[in-house]
Amino acid sequence: MNAPAGRRIGRHEELDEGAEAGNAIVEFIFVALLVLVPLVYLIVAVAQVQSSGLSVTNAARDVGRAIATTPDGTDPQARADAALRIALDSHGLKSSDVEVRYVAASAECSSAAITPLLGPGSEFAVCVTRHQVLPGIPTILSGRGVTTVGRYVVHLDEFRTTG
Repeated sequence: MNAPAGRRIGRHEELDEGAEAGNAIVEFIFVALLVLVPLVYLIVAVAQVQSSGLSVTNAARDVGRAIATTPDGTDPQARADAALRIALDSHGLKSSDVEVRYVAASAECSSAAITPLLGPGSEFAVCVTRHQVLPGIPTILSGRGVTTVGRYVVHLDEFRTTG
């Protein structure tokens, strides 16, 4: 093998190249773990919060529709409870995991609760709130976690008949 001018290939140079062999793979694995582990955690945490948001939104809609379609002579709260239970069961949650409130249609979910009136043309909002604990973080650090709120405005038909 011909060496470039001014360069000598010797025994020490071969040893130095051999001492570095395999370090690149170790460095790559270390950096990959340093980047991938937090990225995977972030994906899991976002997915759980998104799932919680979807669950409470669907539950609020189902409760509102159950109340709005209650026939005369039927208990609307029993229908609402059944709709809530079914909606949450489909997402693997329990009714005890959420809080349901009825508020004025134009009000925020944090405002004072009302008793919904079921007369023709009535409007109110159904708010379903859930606290999602972040995975892998103790409650001492995260507190109640992330709060997700589902809101659905119910407008009862103007021509609804009341018994």
